[in-house]
Amino acid sequence: MQNASLLVMAGLFALQSATNVLGQDAKRHAVHLPRHEARLAYAVQTVSVRAGCFPTRLRAILSHIAAKTGRRPIVTSGHRPHPRRHGSLHGKCLAADIRVPGLSERTIIAAARSAPGIGGIGSYCNGIIHVDVGPQRRWVHC
Repeated sequence: MQNASLLVMAGLFALQSATNVLGQDAKRHAVHLPRHEARLAYAVQTVSVRAGCFPTRLRAILSHIAAKTGRRPIVTSGHRPHPRRHGSLHGKCLAADIRVPGLSERTIIAAARSAPGIGGIGSYCNGIIHVDVGPQRRWVHC
């Protein structure tokens, strides 16, 4: 049942993305998925991970990664009320650190790069990938 939901969601996302591409002129458009459907596209690693405040654009990115890879990302870190780094988008609930079990970092990053509305994509030595809806930038911290 969950796979069927993901397939339906991926189809809706693809249709929405195609519609946006045809009608956009270099502007970013938010993909509007119903909250309950977008929520199925990812899981949280533990109950302490704060992901309920993710904006639609970030949920759509996670949904896109799920649709592209066929696997649900696991959010290892979401909103951090007191981020360690000043200016961190985690503090504004605009970023997620994820893993996708069974997939290489390269595969996850490729799926993230193709997501409409993607901002930053970073990778860390421990295999965690950062995605956010801020300005476009890339980094590797290893």
